[in-house]
Amino acid sequence: MKLCRYLILSIGLLVAVSGVYAADFVVRDIQVEGLQRISAGTVFNYLPVQVGSSISEKDYPDIIRALFKTGFFTDVNLERKGNVLVVTVVERPAIAEVKITGNSDISTEDLQKSLKEVGLAEGRVFDRALLDKVEQELLRLYYSRGRYAVQVKSQVQPLERNRVAVNIDIAEGAVASISQINIVGNKAFTEKELLGKLQSSTGGWFSFFSKDDQYSKQKLAADIETLRSFYLDRGYLKFNVDSSQVSITPDKKDVYVTINITEGEPYIIQDVQLTGDFGVVPEADLRALITLKPGETFSRAKVTETAKAVGERLGQEGYAFANVNTVPQVDDATQKVTLNFVVDPGKRVYVRRVNFQGNIKTQDEVLRREMRQMEGSWFSTKDIDRSKTRLQRLEYLESVNIETPAVPGASDQVDANFTVVERPSGSLMFGIGYGQESGILLNASVTQNNFLGTGNQLGLVLNNSQAGDNYSFSYTNPYYTPDGVSLGFRAFYQTIDGAQLNTANYVRNAAGVLVNFGFPLNEFDTLRLSPGYQHIWIGTTTNTPIEIFEYLKENGDTYDQLTLDASWARDSRNRTIFPSSGSLNQIAGQFALPGSTAEFYKLNYRSINYFQLANWLTWSVGGEIGYGDGYSNTGGLPFFENFFAGGLRSVRGWKSNTLGPRYSNDEPSGGAFKTVANTQLILPVPFMEKSENVRVAAFFDIGNVFATPSAFEANELRYSIGISGQWLSPLGPIVLSVAAPLNEQSGDETEVFQFSFGVPFN
Repeated sequence: MKLCRYLILSIGLLVAVSGVYAADFVVRDIQVEGLQRISAGTVFNYLPVQVGSSISEKDYPDIIRALFKTGFFTDVNLERKGNVLVVTVVERPAIAEVKITGNSDISTEDLQKSLKEVGLAEGRVFDRALLDKVEQELLRLYYSRGRYAVQVKSQVQPLERNRVAVNIDIAEGAVASISQINIVGNKAFTEKELLGKLQSSTGGWFSFFSKDDQYSKQKLAADIETLRSFYLDRGYLKFNVDSSQVSITPDKKDVYVTINITEGEPYIIQDVQLTGDFGVVPEADLRALITLKPGETFSRAKVTETAKAVGERLGQEGYAFANVNTVPQVDDATQKVTLNFVVDPGKRVYVRRVNFQGNIKTQDEVLRREMRQMEGSWFSTKDIDRSKTRLQRLEYLESVNIETPAVPGASDQVDANFTVVERPSGSLMFGIGYGQESGILLNASVTQNNFLGTGNQLGLVLNNSQAGDNYSFSYTNPYYTPDGVSLGFRAFYQTIDGAQLNTANYVRNAAGVLVNFGFPLNEFDTLRLSPGYQHIWIGTTTNTPIEIFEYLKENGDTYDQLTLDASWARDSRNRTIFPSSGSLNQIAGQFALPGSTAEFYKLNYRSINYFQLANWLTWSVGGEIGYGDGYSNTGGLPFFENFFAGGLRSVRGWKSNTLGPRYSNDEPSGGAFKTVANTQLILPVPFMEKSENVRVAAFFDIGNVFATPSAFEANELRYSIGISGQWLSPLGPIVLSVAAPLNEQSGDETEVFQFSFGVPFN
């Protein structure tokens, strides 16, 4: 309205003087008055008239309209002085500041991005009519998050130099909770079963974490698609969501949702066909990927999986851009469907070059040896993905991106361009920590995971604690041979004070050296062998148990050991720290070889599996079993090699290493047989949107140590429940747990709260 008023006023003034200046005139000069921030050149760019043009007063309305359309001015006036055209303008104020208060659910940065999209941002021209649009945009944002009680108030504060400050105050209100969800029209499945498939719910025990009882349009749309997928995966080809109604109470706190559906009838697969061009892939190989069979109930999920599997198989043979279309022929009379998978492989694509960018320190060869996609061979999606994964697993790379641009002038060639971001590969660390198992821990370490850009690992560790000392120097070449056999060595000196670890009162000293070999069996399996030598000597005190004195009297207190450590591991976890899917299975053996002072062996099996139940909930289940014994002239496992249980890393709720058999002086002795298992529900951390370095879990532990396998008794197993937390803090790992022992026995040493700081995770 204000724009129209100024326009009419200006036109009226022109009409009033039209009688004086009715004739055309040639513009010899143009003057612009009233400018503050906008340059005269900007005005000249928008003016539909130039010096030398012939105009009259009848052209003034068009000139004024052109300047008003720029949005820069609130008033425009034209005047003729001789042959000079004088343009007088009043600029709109500039936005000096946009201040947002009262927001917590949506960050200020995100809100400002949304406001910028509608034209409200610092430095831009202010238009009062824009405020209504801004308020509607903010309401839309909050409505999409279920906050229907939100209130938005805006205020404009004039400032000097034709500027304004825009203040927006937001009262977010509470998120509307879902009080009831009704599904109307279901016959084949109960409403309870269908509701269990939805992300939205009326709330439960975990709603505080999952927020599944909070309504949002996006969540409802996703739930409708979930219903559609549920029915289509069970053959209901004619399933339809007729409508969905959402009503909210006057106080805007409770939401009622009704979803009306038509189920239809399930369809049976009559025939499955595979047609088209299969390239170099045998038809039998592609048919083997089709899991759908005649007589089965139609499933859209299986159709999608089949098309994807066929496409990936073609991609492995170089047909990177293959199309697999599913053409259904539906017979409504018989409720049967014939599926035809039509294959169009396209051209076979080859990789011309594999290029690397961003590796400033790391040598090209170090990255190239991780490649599974070779230059000159056909493009393979499987090999490209695996190459990227192998690069991402290198500790000295922070991120990896891959692009496959077409080679100019060639329709069947691409380049594979890997862009990497390096992270600091070396560290010098001095620290202090505390663990209830080891006491105060002073540590210093020098590590280099990418020594001189070769990918080799160098490490020097100096640790000192109340429980003993640990000094070591190590070096490993992960590609000692071109096919990935690793070679390294480690020299160490170690002292362990058993009394400080809640075991018997003696000191175990050891010094030695070992060589490490790693043999990759495939992409997930690794075999490791570590032959070595250890010199062990045992120190005693007046409080050492009589059984240890008797053992040392019979076998001596000094041992020269020829050792061989061997292990096989299959690791498919998505991360090594805080994984959420995959598993780790490991079989390890420690052998004191013939010729050693004490000849024995120790076997250990460890397994842990992760299952992502929801995007906010992970379930893990794992266990460990260990057994050891002597052979030849060594009767049984030496006491200083026994297994122990109890504490943060086995059965929580009991003091570390205190479970199992005991010496005559009632000090824990450990045993030759150990069994431990636990299961955890890993929960999101309250009030933290991003918690990659924090993990909270509810756990159940069970286990114990026995003198021998024959001494195992199920009723001697100890078990506990509790809550644990882990934080990979900038100062070091922090682990804590609060556990409740469930079957404490007389003589047990329990410990409800346990923690450690600066001690690495398992």
